[in-house]
Amino acid sequence: QVQLVESGGGLVQAGGSLRLSCAASGSIFSVNGMNWYRQAPGKQRELVATITTGGSTNYAESAKGRFTVSRDNAKNTVYLQMNSLRPEDTAVYYCNANVWAGAGFGSYWGQGTQVTVSS
Repeated sequence: QVQLVESGGGLVQAGGSLRLSCAASGSIFSVNGMNWYRQAPGKQRELVATITTGGSTNYAESAKGRFTVSRDNAKNTVYLQMNSLRPEDTAVYYCNANVWAGAGFGSYWGQGTQVTVSS
């Protein structure tokens, strides 16, 4: 059984910063790509940032220059540093990881953490 637990969401004023964390735990052999998604009310879930095991990253256009994804492979943890936040960044943020575990290979999701940016 693999679990992803997110933390770090909250309420922040426009222009502020937040750092999200997501830790994977369970009978894990290895964690491959780790990703951050977000879903705003009434909108589809969208990919925000990705990071490979080797540290290669990709970002949505809306996140480039403001967000930074990183990971600690020893801790099976991925982070999302969000700076210069805007009201349109308000959403539930989810982490996603592709994991080799005791049950085989699978894609797992966290429960989500709310980020609210006030204007």
